[in-house]
Amino acid sequence: MSSTTDKIKGYANEAIGNAKQAAGKAMNRPDVEAEGLLQERKGEAQQALGKGKDAVKKLIDKA
Repeated sequence: MSSTTDKIKGYANEAIGNAKQAAGKAMNRPDVEAEGLLQERKGEAQQALGKGKDAVKKLIDKA
């Protein structure tokens, strides 16, 4: 995947995760809340991967 794709998917997963956490709190469902937290963390990791790819590409372009 490209760095842009990683970042977009990361933002989407983070947003969905936040929504699941809110829904879990509202419904008093700790399992849904925990699932949302995991998805949010997955999104954060995807964004970090995309940013890392960008950094490597910039280094290569400078060389």
